[in-house]
Amino acid sequence: MFSYYSWLGFRSLRRNPWLTGLMILILSVGVAASVSTLTILHMMSADPIPEKSDRLFSPILDNAPASGYHPGERYGDEQMSYRDVHALLNSDIGKYRAGLYGISALIEMPRKDLGVIEVEGMAASRDFFPMMQVPMLYGERWSVADDKNGADVVVLSRKTSEKMFGAENPVGRTATMWGRSYLIAGVMDNWRPLPRFYRFNGRNSAFGNEEGFIVPFYSAMRNQTPHSGGMSCSSKREPGWQALLDSECTWLTFWVEMNKASERPQLAAFLDAYVSEQQKLGRFPRHAPNLLFDVRGWLQEMKVVGDDEKMSVWLAFGFLMLCLVNTIGLLLAKFSARAAEIGVRRALGATRRQIFLQVLIETGVVGLVGAISGILLSMLFLKLISLQAGYLKTVARMDWEMLLLTVAMSVLAALLAGLLPTWRACQITPAIQLKSQ
Repeated sequence: MFSYYSWLGFRSLRRNPWLTGLMILILSVGVAASVSTLTILHMMSADPIPEKSDRLFSPILDNAPASGYHPGERYGDEQMSYRDVHALLNSDIGKYRAGLYGISALIEMPRKDLGVIEVEGMAASRDFFPMMQVPMLYGERWSVADDKNGADVVVLSRKTSEKMFGAENPVGRTATMWGRSYLIAGVMDNWRPLPRFYRFNGRNSAFGNEEGFIVPFYSAMRNQTPHSGGMSCSSKREPGWQALLDSECTWLTFWVEMNKASERPQLAAFLDAYVSEQQKLGRFPRHAPNLLFDVRGWLQEMKVVGDDEKMSVWLAFGFLMLCLVNTIGLLLAKFSARAAEIGVRRALGATRRQIFLQVLIETGVVGLVGAISGILLSMLFLKLISLQAGYLKTVARMDWEMLLLTVAMSVLAALLAGLLPTWRACQITPAIQLKSQ
């Protein structure tokens, strides 16, 4: 009977086409508004590296001055100083350790007539590649010796490599950056974890473009490569690069990967011991507790998903509820017009349960058709959102989970809206309807 009732449901779409079309439109608009905002929230709050997000940790060590500080206040900055990153990189804690910061470069094209291109990239230590599961298209990361000595080598992104060399394998060739020659050690394949958790500099950076290149951390230090991003200096420092490295200015990020998530207390104890030793040297005067975050905790701490996005979802679902109320009214009008037909069916022996099932399936068919138009409208809404807010371009897209959710939401919304009209249809008294005819 289910297939028969479904067939009747599709046939009923041709009855009162204007009324049916209006119901489908209202339903699809409500579902599309809800799904598009929910999709953005879903993509923004996704786990960017689910295989190991509970084993990757980033600490916050509050090295700001004690002047004006009250215990319990928020830390000065989420970034770290070079002194601390350098010390932690040269420790033996964890499986992998990575220090990094954002940089930008003017890269000369191989053909002189093409000029230069400006590319955003990063300076990072060698462990960054296996830690963040960076896929390689050509070559590999630089060697341990190159990492330690700060050699002038570079790993390009696929996009940057294709701009410079086309489809060729450029490994072994050189790229001129900042007027210096860098040996190309490898080319990354397409890689863009969302959100970009490993170096956070505001929500725009969390959903920004992929890294155009990566050079060794100590190469950038040796060449005094200026940073691209925020820096917090809570006290005056002497001018010059070495003075920056010796200062308490925070502008770097540090990540460590442990073998197991259960080793978190071990890492926390190591950091406490390190800070305690530094306090003997006059550093970390606040004596603030050290903080340690895994990937999900870090994203929550940085408020990558803001209150505005959450409020937008609630408003969209409120709009969906309004659409359902209107759909209920239209369904009541549709089934009231069929009172005579339902009365005849009841007189011929159809039970209330059979009538309820038939009318409910017809309502589900309306929801299924609304789901198809809702998917199309959701894609349109997401496209418009990406055009209005550039930093949302990478997350304003629908995946298969959201596609299934759109269909489920549309059908469920139609069924919920159809419960009252369906119940009313079952209460029709056959005798009264037959007498009126």
